Amino acid sequence: MVRLYKHKRNGWHGRKELAFGINRKHNRVQRVSTGMDAASQPKLGAVAHKGGVSFGVWAPHATSVAVMGSFNEWSQTATPLARDDTGCWFADVSGAKVGQEYKYVIQNGEQTLLKNDPRALQLTASGDNSIIVSADFDWGDDQYELPPLNQQVIYELHLGTFHRVDPATPGTFETTAAKLDYLVELGVTTVELMPVSSTTVDHWWGYDPDYLYAVEASYGGRQAFLEFVKAAHARGIGVVVDVVYNHLSPYPGLDLWQFDGWSENGKGGIYFYNDWRGDTPWGARLDYGRPEVRQYISDNVRMWLQDCHVDGLRVDATFAIRNTAGRNDDPEHDLADGWKVLQEITTTAHQVRPTAVTIAEDIALNAHLTKPTDQGGAGFLSQWESSFPSALRNVLDPVDDASRQLVPLRDALAKHYNGDAFQRVVFSESHDADANGHARLNEEIDPGEADSLFARRRSALAAALFLTAPGVPMLFQGQEFMESGWFNHWQAVDWAKAERFGGILHLYKDLIALRLNQRDCSAGLLGHGFDTLHLDEKTKVLAYHRWDKGGSRDDVVVVVNFANQQQTGYSVAFPQSGTWKVRLNSDWQGYSPDFSNTPTPDVIVKDKAGVLNLAPYSVLILSQD
Repeated sequence: MVRLYKHKRNGWHGRKELAFGINRKHNRVQRVSTGMDAASQPKLGAVAHKGGVSFGVWAPHATSVAVMGSFNEWSQTATPLARDDTGCWFADVSGAKVGQEYKYVIQNGEQTLLKNDPRALQLTASGDNSIIVSADFDWGDDQYELPPLNQQVIYELHLGTFHRVDPATPGTFETTAAKLDYLVELGVTTVELMPVSSTTVDHWWGYDPDYLYAVEASYGGRQAFLEFVKAAHARGIGVVVDVVYNHLSPYPGLDLWQFDGWSENGKGGIYFYNDWRGDTPWGARLDYGRPEVRQYISDNVRMWLQDCHVDGLRVDATFAIRNTAGRNDDPEHDLADGWKVLQEITTTAHQVRPTAVTIAEDIALNAHLTKPTDQGGAGFLSQWESSFPSALRNVLDPVDDASRQLVPLRDALAKHYNGDAFQRVVFSESHDADANGHARLNEEIDPGEADSLFARRRSALAAALFLTAPGVPMLFQGQEFMESGWFNHWQAVDWAKAERFGGILHLYKDLIALRLNQRDCSAGLLGHGFDTLHLDEKTKVLAYHRWDKGGSRDDVVVVVNFANQQQTGYSVAFPQSGTWKVRLNSDWQGYSPDFSNTPTPDVIVKDKAGVLNLAPYSVLILSQD
């Protein structure tokens, strides 16, 4: 359910026609050509060059198109565009400059439509006008490339709430950049930004975009975004952006709606399906059957990865792109064109940036999403494992230990797609898992007492599980210092908790260091190997083996006690005999002064059996020298 925060426009339509100078009369006509020079191919959007700006827009049903702006005193007639045989309109306007505002005037019969540029790179803060933006940006020596998926730890954040200098003022790229050094110290390799495309509603989640190419002005706009990416790269952090191609904003006044005046069945016109396929619970579905719409999406992928130096994309709700009901094995509702556009997204991404990570959010958990395109798959490198947080919560939320069922959790830990453990992103919290009727994990463990001993101990188990599980681990903002409640767009992350729960923050740093083998003792956590060593539903103890190549400093054993019961002298099977050193004990009082600090000496394993001590609700991580 969408909660409106602040609508940018003056009312739902907010045209403010007098502000555009529509009633003014102009006698002069600006010099216009159909391209910058004979050798240049016209491009869609507003492209600034030395002599002016070229404008291009797709409007196949228009009878005429003009561009008005601050360069022609907002005349609706002074600057016409010429049509080509593809339904695109072009003009090269001498004297137009970067920073000037503009809008298209589209005539269709008796209709006169004033529209923002679908490919505008920047909009005014009100969203009323498009802004001409320079393609130039000083990237310096930025040659950053993401590490392989198995060496990544992702941190998802929402720009409006992640870090605010003033609690009442939503965050921006600048305020978020101020915490990049913190993220480096935490150990994450990659930040995943919830959508930054321009939206009608200020500071909402971002999943109802109006303009795919424009960076949200309330976050600082395009220039600030590029500065953020550059700053992240300078610190060795990659940037993944959430993109939304399954629908656009449902709000009246959406400029792409009936863009050139044509539509059928009262639907959305050239950019949208004009029948039942256009309907989604969130807004209008784009028409993937139109080559021009697929190109619009592919070019947007190219913009993020090439022009903005972004390192990857997380594609929202792929289930709603490939099937109108969001299901698997449902030919009646399948969208073949939707599957095609998914393949084009990943193909474009990997052509533009071979190291780019492409992540699908597919609630239906379809293994074909991460199969290569030449095998009929969609070609994504990984996908959100949306069932994983549910499996964790099912075992960690119950008050009664007897209710904790370990077999479903074991199965969730062992799951993979197409024989590749890293074709899934695993997590205990996310913007979805912590909202939509749910709260943060610690809040669900102990409602109203989210910082209690039980909440701290059991949420620490969740951290250890997703950071040692096969897959690409992901944190959600604030979980590393016990942020409570549920995720919303108006409540800022409480950074005072980073000091108050500094021990829990230390635990996350230690877990991430082990996950990335930064201490040269846990290489197995970078591998695909997973095997269950021990599962006892009576004692609620689970142990599993993780490995890459195997052997000393590679094989890792994780032992988890899911009961509020001390286990002393507990026997567990190990992969091989010898001395196993405890690399992490979540019960250490350095993580919290009220933890019990249960002694955990090295485990001497004979005949592949070892005996160890387990504190209540605790985890041990062991490996050999």
